Amino acid sequence: MKRKRSGNSRTLFAIAALAGFCLPAHAAIIGTCTIMIGASGTMKSNPSINIFGSKQAGGSSAGATITASSLLCTILNLIDCYSVSAPAPIAFTSAPSGGDTNVSFASVFRLDGSGLDNPGSAPQKLTNGTHTIQVDLTATKSPGIFPAGSYQAQVTVRCE
Repeated sequence: MKRKRSGNSRTLFAIAALAGFCLPAHAAIIGTCTIMIGASGTMKSNPSINIFGSKQAGGSSAGATITASSLLCTILNLIDCYSVSAPAPIAFTSAPSGGDTNVSFASVFRLDGSGLDNPGSAPQKLTNGTHTIQVDLTATKSPGIFPAGSYQAQVTVRCE
């Protein structure tokens, strides 16, 4: 009986040791993608007060810095191990009564100072290194106009 327990103990120890060695190595090979949030964006209304957007007059884009680093990409000389997206939210994080009714959201983003607007939910490939991202959000109320009050929305930048 003692010998059987010893065999099981060795097997369990070997599995635990293997799991312990594989997990950190797996994370090191896969790499990291770090997002540092920069400036908050500002949404302004159009003259008809049925659109809020960071691209409206007086609005501004939100910004962040993304650093992608993958040993596997470096070893295999791959150029696109990570992708970034910034899908639009489904609602405001805060709005006055009626402010969220009949509202649709759309987001776009630009990488590394490019003037090309990428749809927020369409992932774009990233190379290893540091990249800047500018994100714009538009909220459209149809039918109707936005009621007076304070509004906030949040776009989540994803690096996967």
